[in-house]
Amino acid sequence: MEHVVKWKAIRDQAITVTGTTIYIPQSIYQPYTEADRVRYIEKADLKEPIIFKTAHPDQWGIPLDDALKAKMKDLIDKDDNMFENCGPSVSIRLQWPGYRAWTKQIPTMDFKSPKGPITRAKLAKNIANCVKRFIEEKEKERMEMEADRRWRVGTRYIRMDDLILVSLHHISKGSWQPQLRLRTALNDIQLRRLQPQAPPSA
Repeated sequence: MEHVVKWKAIRDQAITVTGTTIYIPQSIYQPYTEADRVRYIEKADLKEPIIFKTAHPDQWGIPLDDALKAKMKDLIDKDDNMFENCGPSVSIRLQWPGYRAWTKQIPTMDFKSPKGPITRAKLAKNIANCVKRFIEEKEKERMEMEADRRWRVGTRYIRMDDLILVSLHHISKGSWQPQLRLRTALNDIQLRRLQPQAPPSA
């Protein structure tokens, strides 16, 4: 399916200057039943991926930390409107390896005056907030039994400041999924686990 091809193609197309070329190996969300797959994917008008390109340096991807703090001066076309004619909200889905599928709804409108669609910059911030919430929730959970522990999230594992948002993909009617790559090498993230935790102060 075309949206799957576009999801996979990002890794080859993306221009990478900072961080790594390692992407979080998410599976692509799809509805459970065949009927829903036909209705929400095959018969849906799936839109083109939204790419988050930056200048200084010229590359694809904005650090989630910057997006969270609204440090967007280098985000290209940051004031472009997103999600026009997409209804009042969309679901942001994460299929993070080792954890149950996760979803959160975000508004497609910005209710400032005058009301209008959210911009690329606001969208990046909303996605960053979703990933932050995901990490906070999953840090308290155990990974699945057969999970690859390298992808564990949390304070001593993969954190917000380790991630770069590259693109957002329309993967079924009303659902979008972000492509995230690592800003920090996996080896450096794994070293955190070996560092002794500071003892509680007396």
